[in-house]
Amino acid sequence: MVTVADIRAVALTLPRTTEHLIRDRVKFRVGQIVYAALSRDETVLGFGYPREEREALVASDPVKFAFPSQSDMRFQWVHASMAELDVEEMTELVIGAWVMCVPKKVIRARLGEDYI
Repeated sequence: MVTVADIRAVALTLPRTTEHLIRDRVKFRVGQIVYAALSRDETVLGFGYPREEREALVASDPVKFAFPSQSDMRFQWVHASMAELDVEEMTELVIGAWVMCVPKKVIRARLGEDYI
C-alpha cells in the first residue's frame, strides 16, 4: 500500500513541483497545473493520464483504477486506489503525470534523453 509520504517523496524530487493543501486535499502541481492529488481521506490518488489511453488503463484493472467523476471526464485524469498500488507503480504514474505538464528540456534534464 502506498502512503502520502511515499507520493510526497517522489513528487517533491521532480523539478518545478510544489505541494499545496487546497480544500483539505494535498495536491502536487507545476505552476497552476495539478498533476497529482489525494482524496480528503487519502485513499485515492488522482493523477494526470492521457485521455485517449485511460479507458484501457481502467479496463486493465478496474479494482485499482477508476474514471474520475463525470464532471472531471473533460480533464486528462484517472483515479487509483492507494491500497492497490505499490511504490514502483505509483512512482511510474506520478512521473508520467508530471511529464505531461513540464517542458521537454526539463524532462531531459531530470530523466535523460531516452525518456522522451
